[in-house]
Amino acid sequence: MAFLQKLILSKPWREINWRDKQRDLQYVRNYKPKTEGQLLRILLHGPAGAGKSSFINSVQSVLLGRMYALALANNTFSGCFTKKYTTYKIKKGAETFYPFVFNDIMGLGPTIGVQVKDVNLAMKGKVKEGYKFNPDSKLSKDNQFYNKGPTNNDKVHVLVCVINANTLSQLSENIVKKIREIRKEASELGIPQVAILTKIDQVCPEIKDDLQNIYKIKCLKEKMEMFSAKVGIPMNCIFPVKNYHEEIDLDSDVDSLILSALRNIINFGDDCINK
Repeated sequence: MAFLQKLILSKPWREINWRDKQRDLQYVRNYKPKTEGQLLRILLHGPAGAGKSSFINSVQSVLLGRMYALALANNTFSGCFTKKYTTYKIKKGAETFYPFVFNDIMGLGPTIGVQVKDVNLAMKGKVKEGYKFNPDSKLSKDNQFYNKGPTNNDKVHVLVCVINANTLSQLSENIVKKIREIRKEASELGIPQVAILTKIDQVCPEIKDDLQNIYKIKCLKEKMEMFSAKVGIPMNCIFPVKNYHEEIDLDSDVDSLILSALRNIINFGDDCINK
């Protein structure tokens, strides 16, 4: 018992309203940029297999109120599954969409993976939909998928680094270096940065048994602090979530974590739009 008390805090170090996910859900549903026609663009990046596509699917599932899998995700890790620059819109009604979109890109790899320069071009809005990433070279200006005149809707307003919480300690220095380089470019562009830690249910049995233990588990907080120190993203911009993976029905606790992260992502992105 004494050992468990050392592992599990008596009080959560971060508060989340587990019993009222409708508040965050309504906030997201009501969100609208001040400028008519403005889109909030959210770019996801991170190591291959971290769960970028699964996070997009999970967000869509929560907002649609049913399981959704438009962003193709790979169940087995065999390199980078996403190859093209893809934009995902989320339906809000029969003929309308939410005023924010997600962009998925090829994963970072220690040797093979998306070029850091391509991520930087995407943040500037210079990569067109459907561009197939080349691990060996960046997008050239004479390529048909190079956007020479990006609008504010093409540019990224919040950058989200997606990381597998269960393999944080195994991140290679090369990948950490790439994340830092991308973060530096985003900072110079004035783009806020957020980190999403996925697969938190695999970190320890106490979280798998009850997601509401998430902010009571010391080892998860230590993992977040370690990642924060490595790449420089502040703790209040790091959000642990569980993506939908094997479930066939929605779960209130899973939804609460995803909505908490999404609400903060939208807030940071909206600040970027209005700066």
